[in-house]
Amino acid sequence: MIVQLIDENSLPIFLLVSIVLGGGASALAGRAIARTWRPWWQVVAYSFLLGVAVRFIHFSVFNGTLLSAHYYLVDTAVCMIFGLLGFRATRAAQMVSQYRWLNEPAGFLRWRRKSP
Repeated sequence: MIVQLIDENSLPIFLLVSIVLGGGASALAGRAIARTWRPWWQVVAYSFLLGVAVRFIHFSVFNGTLLSAHYYLVDTAVCMIFGLLGFRATRAAQMVSQYRWLNEPAGFLRWRRKSP
């Protein structure tokens, strides 16, 4: 049942292509966007493009469906999640390292103002 929800072929192919390849590329894209101080919504825009690329890999290498809105949205959602996580982790590290007199780490994805 869950395999039908995420991919028409099999779970290992979904994990390899969508999670490892697509998620990894999205995390790196989110990191690059954060390192150049661009806004978070650009991660969302690039995730739609990476969703197309991931869907094409499913189609060309593993004989998956190319033009399927359902599978495209699943691949895009995976890309968006990984991209936003990469963006947020990099932005938190930036805010702590660039403004260390003002901020301190509050976890992997957060920062907070230093108390006076």
